[in-house]
Amino acid sequence: MQLLHPHHHSRQYPDAISRDIMLKTLEFFENRGKAQLKLDDHERTWYADFLAFVAREGIFATLLTPRPFSDAEGARWDTWRNCEFSEILGFYGLNYWYTWQVTILGLGPLWMGTNEAMKQKTAQFLKDGGIFAFGLSEKAHGADLYSSEMTLHPQPDGTYLARGSKYYIGNANKAALVSTFGKIAGTGEYVFFAVEPTHEKYELVKNVVNSQNYVAEYALHDYPITDADILSRGSAAWDSSLNTVNVGKYNLGWASIGMCTHALYETINHAGNRRLFDHYVTDFAHIQQMMTDAYARLVAMKLFALRASDYMRSASPEDRRYLLYNPMVKMKVTTQGEEVVNLLWDVLAAKGFEKDMMFETVARDIRALPKLEGTVHVNMALIIKFMANYFFKAAAMPPIPRRDDAANDDFLFAQGPTKGLSKIQFHDYQIAYGSVDTPNVRVFRTQIANLKRLLVFAKPSKAQGQDFDFLLILGELFTLVAYGQLIIENARIYGESDDMLDQIFDFMVRDFAKFALQLYSKTSSTVPQRLMCLQMIRKPVPNPERFQRLWTGQVLALKDAYEMRPSTC
Repeated sequence: MQLLHPHHHSRQYPDAISRDIMLKTLEFFENRGKAQLKLDDHERTWYADFLAFVAREGIFATLLTPRPFSDAEGARWDTWRNCEFSEILGFYGLNYWYTWQVTILGLGPLWMGTNEAMKQKTAQFLKDGGIFAFGLSEKAHGADLYSSEMTLHPQPDGTYLARGSKYYIGNANKAALVSTFGKIAGTGEYVFFAVEPTHEKYELVKNVVNSQNYVAEYALHDYPITDADILSRGSAAWDSSLNTVNVGKYNLGWASIGMCTHALYETINHAGNRRLFDHYVTDFAHIQQMMTDAYARLVAMKLFALRASDYMRSASPEDRRYLLYNPMVKMKVTTQGEEVVNLLWDVLAAKGFEKDMMFETVARDIRALPKLEGTVHVNMALIIKFMANYFFKAAAMPPIPRRDDAANDDFLFAQGPTKGLSKIQFHDYQIAYGSVDTPNVRVFRTQIANLKRLLVFAKPSKAQGQDFDFLLILGELFTLVAYGQLIIENARIYGESDDMLDQIFDFMVRDFAKFALQLYSKTSSTVPQRLMCLQMIRKPVPNPERFQRLWTGQVLALKDAYEMRPSTC
């Protein structure tokens, strides 16, 4: 799997416009240099220059305007292409990714709604270089939509007055439109409507974070709303909120991939050129292990996230497998990003704190992604709903090809009702696992078989089913199975070697054993459950020759391959 390399960006794109956007964005950041990036981060400088560049080049308009609403060449909503852009922005800093990410979220209710005039207005704002915001969370309730207090109060003339506040809303200081979720007074009907931050009845209360980003608390004080401002109502508004999260928060994983890639380059450059006790740091066995583990985890993150994109782009009302894989990008890929940074930090040691290193920024921000709106816990609760059908009710489903074609992803804005998750069907995961036969994949298959035995012969009791901590650990084991499945599928698509795949499953076997031990150690676990957990605790098959081939040929080979212009601050 090719890691992002800004100086040699040789990826193939289906059209020249897509390639031009990526190359110009890389050039923008490389020309600014690490010194300016770090200074702006430390001074918490609003990224007006970046947004001016985006507007000048029409980047958001090209990438985020669905085909029906723009006839400009190259304009479409293309998830594969947006993943590429998200990775690049993450590579240079979470702040730049964040304003793009929040714009995607803000656009969701606009493109999913039924207000055609507002869609035309949105397309024009994008063309003018506008950014957008997603007014969902509230200070007292977070993302608990049931408890939202933002309210539209009907008036005698058929209009409404909006009263209430929203909290933790990115871009709400400069957004062209803020998609705002609330209820209609008297009926409790859900509603999405659009407001403009320049309106006198819109109060920008404050920035609630210490960052380049503006993550706002805003309040509406009898803000006038007409039907022309309403995007959706009732169940459509509810579905729009959750479906927007499906589209937008998938990008969390790609931010993590970009950040980890930059951190990996900095770490191998430092370790490979530093001598201690008459040896290069990279000569030490434990350093080689940590660096190879970090590299394998990063490659796995990217393989999985790309494959999840294929399922998203191929989705339909009859095929909603993406609803398992999508939250895993938000949850699993981001927590793996933390693992990668932890490993790299043990190599960098004190160097990781230095202000001139991008790593200092990455180490701080990598923690944010799994924690946004309780990402890990919320998405694990969602993922568990799929477990029974995934393991025990496989269906004949169409194979999904690699989807890097220049197509508009129409279905993402017509996903429909968000109910019925437990009825979603999956193809047999054993097809993927049976397609490879490396030593560690074989061990992992044994672990899966023992997990299924636990689910059949020692399934969780009613009390355990209400113990979310117990379910979280069980969910981690299930997640690893689906994670490995898509990694195997994509390893074949992208031509990954058996060496790389077996090294990935080296850490997968260890992670499975770790979670099995945690389940074993739960106070509520029964004797049969503990016995079956013990069967899941396995050791990877060692292969020093394979390890050295990967260490020297792929990991150490990255030494001095890339370095951003040195910082002079």
